[in-house]
Amino acid sequence: MTATTPQTAGAPPATTLVAIVGRPNVGKSSLFNALLGRRSAIVAEESGTTRDRMIAPAEFEGRHFLLADTGGLLPEPETEIEAHIAAQVDAAIAGADAVIFVTDARTGPAYADEYVAQRLRQAHKPTVVAVNKADNPSQESLASDAYALSLGEPVPVSALHRRGLGDLMDALMAQVPMDDAADAPEPETPRIAIIGRPNVGKSALTNAILHEERSIVSPVPGTTRDALDSPFEFEGAPAVLIDTAGIRRRGAVQPGIEKFSVLRAAAAIHRCDVALLVLDATNPTTDQDLHIAGQAAEAFKSLLVVVNKWDLVEHDDPRREERRFTRLVRSRMRFLPNVPVAFTSAIDGGGVPEVLRMAFDLHAKRTQWVDGPLLNRAVMDAVSRHLPPTSAAKGSLKLYRVKQESVRPPTFVFFVNNTARIHFSYERYLANTIREEFGFDGVPLKIEFRGKGGVHVIGDNRSKAAARARRAGNRSARSSKPRERR
Repeated sequence: MTATTPQTAGAPPATTLVAIVGRPNVGKSSLFNALLGRRSAIVAEESGTTRDRMIAPAEFEGRHFLLADTGGLLPEPETEIEAHIAAQVDAAIAGADAVIFVTDARTGPAYADEYVAQRLRQAHKPTVVAVNKADNPSQESLASDAYALSLGEPVPVSALHRRGLGDLMDALMAQVPMDDAADAPEPETPRIAIIGRPNVGKSALTNAILHEERSIVSPVPGTTRDALDSPFEFEGAPAVLIDTAGIRRRGAVQPGIEKFSVLRAAAAIHRCDVALLVLDATNPTTDQDLHIAGQAAEAFKSLLVVVNKWDLVEHDDPRREERRFTRLVRSRMRFLPNVPVAFTSAIDGGGVPEVLRMAFDLHAKRTQWVDGPLLNRAVMDAVSRHLPPTSAAKGSLKLYRVKQESVRPPTFVFFVNNTARIHFSYERYLANTIREEFGFDGVPLKIEFRGKGGVHVIGDNRSKAAARARRAGNRSARSSKPRERR
């Protein structure tokens, strides 16, 4: 892979969704964490620890996809077991592009495993059976029992000891080819996702934008069951609108279809450029609103807060009330500096054109390249005004130069003498300098430092160069040891 150039934008978002399913306590969350390379899902010995879904972007040898961890398929009393398991499995099949079906090597296939396997065979969904807890060669031999599930060759893995993960991903890639993001051209059409908790007016906003009844509008929460993609034009510019199911707080999501509709909505965040977070003007900035905003921020998506149902708010001075609401929203969303806020009444179309103008403006900023000399001058001026903090133990940080490596989101790489000498407060100072100097308000920035000590990145996400270095290390480690037994 070659380095990103100004002619090649950042990697397009992953769209393939892979769900990890299985009965309780077979190690689904442990496998989820092992494949991500970090602890994201709670892992405990008790069954049923994962009460809701988790979704995160993952990568394997340059292939990008979304990985979803799900709760265990909990059996109901004897008379309801088949109906309950069927509802769970059918929802998982409908929501995912492929399935990693996890079983336990030590117990062998159980009744719940056999029933899930039957539903997967009937649906012809790409499936890989991961026989977990095969912690040593003698336990690997127990994986052959999973042939009885008739879902192809089982792959013995140990999420705890990270054994067999390469073989598992090779088997998955063989069934679900995933494009190398570096080889795929970045689409120019903005992808705008409408997100928010249930019954705040997302579908009404969608219909107002599209000028048609694309989504069902109802006062009953949860009417929208899936993410609906609709191309449209605004003032001659094309775009794609994604209307999503409402994202509920954890614990309030019902099992079955709604659960995986919410999962698909979370996946829509990862594949959009700009997220419109719709709030209810009569009940704004709830904890769930902040949680959803955090999902968009963690995915490095530009965010526009849309306060809907503005016609229901009583006020004498509209402008003054808008300013008050804006201060309220920004005070609650302090983790999003100067997040833009718009006001609408989607039911009658009020404020919708301004929302679209702001969304297109955020997309333009997201794809903006900064002139190299101007970027270096602005950063070096900021360094001269505020020198990096010095540590007696680690020494002082020296910054040599900075460059913009990619867009969507804008990614900036700082070349320094030692990445271990970077203080988190100085990271924020440099990021805010770039944001203020070049008008990146409302646009998340990826900031990366390179130098002695390796690569230091703000947040969990890495730029292409860091990902290449990580993959090179993984290949070196894999080539230095014998291939794991199947």
